[in-house]
Amino acid sequence: ISDFFAIFMVLSMFLSVCFGLIRGGVNRGRLYPLRVDLFAAHAGDPAGRRMAESLASGMDEERGEGAAGRGRLHRGPRYDVLVSDGPVVSADWLGAGSGEGWGERYSGFVFLSRHAAKSGVPALTCHSTGNFGPATLGGRDGQVAVPYPEMHGEFMRRLHADRARFGGFEITIEATHHGPTDLERPSVFVEVGTTEAQWTDDALCSAVARIAGQAAEAVAGGGGRDAANRPPRAVCFGGTHYPRKFTDAAVQGRYDLGTVVPKHALGALDGRMLSHILERNAPVETALVDAKGLGPHRARVLGMLESSWLEVVRV
Repeated sequence: ISDFFAIFMVLSMFLSVCFGLIRGGVNRGRLYPLRVDLFAAHAGDPAGRRMAESLASGMDEERGEGAAGRGRLHRGPRYDVLVSDGPVVSADWLGAGSGEGWGERYSGFVFLSRHAAKSGVPALTCHSTGNFGPATLGGRDGQVAVPYPEMHGEFMRRLHADRARFGGFEITIEATHHGPTDLERPSVFVEVGTTEAQWTDDALCSAVARIAGQAAEAVAGGGGRDAANRPPRAVCFGGTHYPRKFTDAAVQGRYDLGTVVPKHALGALDGRMLSHILERNAPVETALVDAKGLGPHRARVLGMLESSWLEVVRV
């Protein structure tokens, strides 16, 4: 019996490895499981670097081949962390088209960054990336990235649940903006702002990074629930750059949000752009609309959405 049990265990381990190879793939000699995210931050970004280094504490560090000359790569059991030599808003080289293999290693990308705003109000934010017109800060013209609704939602709900720790901070999503955009894997930005006082606050950056790491682990593990029990995905239209109605929908667990098109970008929303957004957000069946936040584009945008297969939910 003991010999049979030993053979059974060896066979089980072998099959598990084979299954992992099929589902996750091997890159540079490392077995990548079905879900391994990459957290990435620019070394020159004081908040992003602090968040990344907090997550990377205790991990093995690689340079050279493992990091493909892109910075310092830290290997972890549940996610990896890259402190990049270049700005992450321009990290389209993570896409499969670059030929560097990053898109084959990871199931998603979480970019850690500082947040800046003229208001100077301290804020903790999260958003997808994309350019509805010309690319002025990374990415491609007229292209939105594949969003990461599950990570976006999980992070925002956990951040909101811990909001007592962040007194005086606005906790909000942002509308979709800037790069990178040319990625096949889902991605999202997590940001700490809004001035140097917050960007250089080690305790603050570590606390936000910890929540982001926990959110990534929860998403990788299904968050304690199967996909059928997750909030439905939604794309959003209207409102300001800091859309309170959509933030509420996220933190209350009503929806996991993908691309968010603010009122000021609706002039660029034509049939081609809408089709592109829906393709990048697939599968999605719901459009959240700030009906009072569409400005002069209200009739045209509502007509386009109501002519699509989407369920249009006005908030």
